[in-house]
Amino acid sequence: MSDTPPASAGSPDSPDFDDMTRDIAEVPAVEVIVTVAVNLMSAAAVKLGLTEEGDKYKDLDEARKLVAALAGLLDASATEISSFHAAPLRDGLKSLQLAFREASLVPDEPGQGPGEKYTGPVYG
Repeated sequence: MSDTPPASAGSPDSPDFDDMTRDIAEVPAVEVIVTVAVNLMSAAAVKLGLTEEGDKYKDLDEARKLVAALAGLLDASATEISSFHAAPLRDGLKSLQLAFREASLVPDEPGQGPGEKYTGPVYG
């Protein structure tokens, strides 16, 4: 019999889900929404080629999905988060939508770009 204890909750090999649940329970919903939105924005910026790596990770199909998801999240949570949180996220979304339009070889018609069904047409 081995003296090594099995991988159990809290070991580096296995996350302690009870601790994770307790940690997330202490986080306000607004903070979770904003964190998810910022992660979507960051991922979309990478897929649009807006980072230092440039076009290395550029993938407009993936960017479209991320921008649309961000727009849907912001639309759904607009009444749940304050304008203090929502305004900069909406500005970031609009910047990503414009960057998508500029990066597209054949730009979408106004109102047809990623997330525009939630935000309305985005113009420069």
